[in-house]
Amino acid sequence: MPGSDAALRRYLTARVVSVSGSLVAAVALPVLVYRLTGSPAWTAAVAAVEALPYLLFGLVAGALADRVDRRTVMVGTDLAQAVLLAGIPLAWWLGVLGPWQVLATAVLAQTCFVFFDAANFGALPTLVGEARLTEAWSRLFGATTVVELLVPPLAGLLVAVLAPAGLLGVTALTALSSALLVRSIAGALSVRRPGPRTRIRADVGEGLTILWQHRTIRTLTLVGTTQAVAGGAWAAMAVPWADTVLGIAPSGDPRLGLLFACWGIGGLLASRLVPRLTGRHGGARLALAALPVSLLCSLLVGAATHWIPALLAAVAFGCAYSTVVLNAVTYRQQVCPPHARARVSTTARMLSWGVGTPAGAALAGTVAVVGGPRAGLLAGAAVLAAGVALAWLSPALRTAARAS
Repeated sequence: MPGSDAALRRYLTARVVSVSGSLVAAVALPVLVYRLTGSPAWTAAVAAVEALPYLLFGLVAGALADRVDRRTVMVGTDLAQAVLLAGIPLAWWLGVLGPWQVLATAVLAQTCFVFFDAANFGALPTLVGEARLTEAWSRLFGATTVVELLVPPLAGLLVAVLAPAGLLGVTALTALSSALLVRSIAGALSVRRPGPRTRIRADVGEGLTILWQHRTIRTLTLVGTTQAVAGGAWAAMAVPWADTVLGIAPSGDPRLGLLFACWGIGGLLASRLVPRLTGRHGGARLALAALPVSLLCSLLVGAATHWIPALLAAVAFGCAYSTVVLNAVTYRQQVCPPHARARVSTTARMLSWGVGTPAGAALAGTVAVVGGPRAGLLAGAAVLAAGVALAWLSPALRTAARAS
């Protein structure tokens, strides 16, 4: 039986707490590395290494999450993240913190998140049931986007006046709190697999087969990977770009908080728009419309030279980007068989976060060494342009759009 409203509320609370800590880390880590090194390349490396674990472990994590107790996975990985992240403020307090420790912590903490995320993809549908799946995903996305609106500017303000290493202690506490909340949820988070138990390799193969044979999901996944390249470029270049192009210093400038709020504002707008747009036009048609808008907004960000139009363009980019992502996630969850949701979702996420995001960060960092942070942003947009062309040339996506 699906879980109760109380169980869903506790689950949503756990996710809000966890996402809050992740957002604090997303603000503090690049600022911390930029302060330690003063290098755009080092800053890009943070975004790149945080995404690599999805490439390395995404397929295995998805298969594992479909065959073991998801609650145990989620609680265990939260606790491991708490221990890892607590090491940065401790090293800073001892005066031994260096950029290599920050990068190593980012890799290990993100590896924990990969396994947590895989379990999360299957846990929520199991908890709420098929009939409430769309409602639950909308509530989750809406709640987390509100957090994305509020936490980054607050973290940006705090990191401008406080040591970013100290703020990472907050992320350790949020990971611990999330573990306790998930542990206390009254309701099943796992589903019994149909048929005989299979090997991990067979489970991985089944997830890949489902994704590849469904032509619309396959196209959306490949296109989403190109958009993730543009997102990785943004994550890598936001702080250096703000510093060198917009005149927003990485310390002592409150406008840094506004910069980090842009993505959250855009995500909140997307959470309000997507349910209405998908209900009216369908997921395939929305994807075809939103992708060119995302490209246009990324170009506007790269072209901006003053901080006010730059922040407005960043809000629009965040909205279009989140619209594409939420639309694809919802569509994928609706058409995948329940016993394989974690595998298919983590495979898609592996390609976007594990391939697209680090590739975008690495590309932007490399280009920025020669042409500066703005050139790094525009390099990511160029890859997204190829994805837009792929979407509009896809017979499967166009056919699905006409049928919706």
